[in-house]
Order: sequence, then C-alpha cells, then structure tokens
Amino acid sequence: MELTLGFSPCPNDTFIFDALVNHQLNTNGLQFNTRLEDVETLNQWAMQGKLHITKLSFAAGLKVADKYRLLNSGSALGRGCGPLLIAREPVAAGRVKDLTIAIPGENTTANLLFSIAYPDAVHKKIMLFSDIENAVLSGEADAGVIIHENRFTYQQKGLVKLADLGEFWENKTGQPIPLGGIFIRKDVPEEIQQQVDALIHSSLQQAFAAYPVLSPYVKAHAQEMDEQVMRQHIDLYVNQFSLDLGEEGRTAIEKLKSMVA
Repeated sequence: MELTLGFSPCPNDTFIFDALVNHQLNTNGLQFNTRLEDVETLNQWAMQGKLHITKLSFAAGLKVADKYRLLNSGSALGRGCGPLLIAREPVAAGRVKDLTIAIPGENTTANLLFSIAYPDAVHKKIMLFSDIENAVLSGEADAGVIIHENRFTYQQKGLVKLADLGEFWENKTGQPIPLGGIFIRKDVPEEIQQQVDALIHSSLQQAFAAYPVLSPYVKAHAQEMDEQVMRQHIDLYVNQFSLDLGEEGRTAIEKLKSMVA
C-alpha cells in the first residue's frame, strides 16, 4: 500500500521522519510518497483531504477533524517553544492593534495564539514564515510572528521581541503549547493507522539514538545551515511529547480546542 506523507523541511520534522522515509525501518509493505512543504501549504491541502498523512498546525487540525485524526507520535508540543512577536523597535502592548503584522499563514497555530493574545489586532499580512524577518526589517510589515529557526536568528538581524506568545499561552492556561501534530485521513484502515503511528514512533527513537549526530537528510533540507541552529531547533521542538502525547499533551490540545469553539 502506498501512502502520501507530507511534512515540513524543518529540522524537527526531517529528524522525526528520516529513518521512516529513507528505508531504515521494516514497514511491512507500506510505501510512503513524501511531500516536503511549508506547514501552511500542508494546512491548506488538508482542507481538501489531499494527503493520507500530514503534519498540520493544531489550529488547522481542529478545522479538518471531520477528515483527519491525530496520531500519537510526531507532534511538536512543549514549553518555552511558542511563536514570538518581533519588530524593529520596542512597541507598547496597547499599540499592537494598530500595526500591520506579518503572520506565517492564516491556519497556523502561531496565528491562533497571536489572535488569542491580541484579539483586536486585525491588520495581518500572510507570508511564508522564512520571509517574515526581512519583511519587518524592510518596513513591509510593522511587526511579525516568527516560528521555527527564526526564533534563533531575529536578534542577529537587530530585531527585538515584543511578546512571547507561547509564554502568554502557558501563563493563561498552565498547559504546554500545542503547535503541530501528525494527522492521518480517517478513510485509511484502522490497522494501517496504528501501523503508521508505530512506525513514526520507531523512526523518532532511531533518530534520538544517534543524536546529536545530524543525518545528511536533516542537513540537506534545513533552511538555516548552521548545525548549532539545527540542534537548537530539534532540542526545542522534539521531545517526549513527540514520542507520546500522553495525557498532558492531549489535555493541552483539548484546551486549545475549547478556546476556539
């Protein structure tokens, strides 16, 4: 059986899926046709049910619950790992609503967390996550919500943090930050769903066993080629929740769901 599988080229996802997609595991006949795309592209595809298995922002996952179910392994969820609101210079919190904010996609959890923190800020400009820093630097946007490896590079470019949206979430809810997860289409047979979940778990276990060595696959797809940044990225977004959501992880996701109901 061939299954389409989509995830981002960011180090956390390529780290998780490396062993699976590069034939280092016994898949018992399952074949994976992989698509590496920006998470907002994957979010949009999920609205159409395009892929069998896909990484999604949890904000998008809530919107496609009729088509997809969340797998137990592969999620990005934790503490101290949320998106940041950045600008060229400090801005009072009360003025954020008047700014043009660059966001990394309408369906991203980053946009959802920003909307929870700043419900009156409606002047948004959607763009690819990796373009946001430069858009703020050039004045194309007054501020931006950054994710992924940009958390580690914005200060080097002279930008300043206005707010840590993950910290806002944690203070408000007491829960870890649910960023994204791996979802599988509900029309995939239940037995195959369970097999895929177990394979992702095994793939990540194999990656952890070799870490901190970075595989050529991770290096080849990383936007930020500095290995220290790749490891910072993996350390921030890949953890015990990625192996097993557990009760705490699922509670956090339910809390997010309740806040957008």
